[in-house]
Amino acid sequence: MDWITNYLSGTVFPSTFHITYIIEILFYASLIYAIFRWLKDTRAYTLLRGIVVIFVFVVLANVLKLTTVTWAIYKISPVLLTIVAIIFQPELRKSLEELGRRNIIFRFLPLDSGGGKEDKVRSAERVNSEIVKAVYDMSKTKTGALIVMEKEVVLSEFERTGIAMDALVSSQLLINIFVHNTPLHDGAVFIRDGRIVASTCYLPLSDDMTLSKELGTRHRAGVGISEVSDSLTIIVSEETGSVSVAERGRLERNVEAGMLLDRLNAEVANQGRTSGFGKLRGWIKSDKKDKTDADA
Repeated sequence: MDWITNYLSGTVFPSTFHITYIIEILFYASLIYAIFRWLKDTRAYTLLRGIVVIFVFVVLANVLKLTTVTWAIYKISPVLLTIVAIIFQPELRKSLEELGRRNIIFRFLPLDSGGGKEDKVRSAERVNSEIVKAVYDMSKTKTGALIVMEKEVVLSEFERTGIAMDALVSSQLLINIFVHNTPLHDGAVFIRDGRIVASTCYLPLSDDMTLSKELGTRHRAGVGISEVSDSLTIIVSEETGSVSVAERGRLERNVEAGMLLDRLNAEVANQGRTSGFGKLRGWIKSDKKDKTDADA
């Protein structure tokens, strides 16, 4: 443990206290928390555990004074950092794109007073009803379908593999797209902000070995896109007509119509509570209500 003692002995601690110290601690704590939360929701989480194992091995090598091993690790560490950057490249790019699309200030200081929020909610619920109606009409006729509903992460790189569209969502249009032997039926449909933005798109296949062997390419593609984004994907089986939902790398099979509609509408409700002050207002209202009930 001499190396730890030597490191701490060379560290200079401030003799006075400033409020900026707390701000810096909170900043770094929030940054580390955000990084770990981001990693947990990506495939990089498995790789991170491997890196932790290597780090523990390096610490043990220093404690046990394995000089040859320590020398070798320090020599190859720059190469290892380059390798990690290459391995994490898809996740890093997705994270930077997501950061660039978000306006941090307006995320916590929304200027919308809520006047148009009810109209947006009603419009989104209408779109959800149309999607559910189309999905279960196709389920009855065993028409295979793959519908990707985007959230925060915009999947432009996958949309470009198909045919660009800009159409309002309707059950009739979705059914016509997936009718067999039509030009647009093969591939996935992307829906963003209540509009169909692309069709016949190709999706990455999941390499999850725990998925049932009876599932085909359509289901593996649905799970695959959910592994690399925050999207919700609806799959209609062409063989059985069953409806499945893929989200965050997990596949839920045999989903009923009412359950799917409730889930989609819950997503709409959650989007209305994403801002920091929106949550604060909700907590204040809830607290006031609890106090009123207690007084009563």
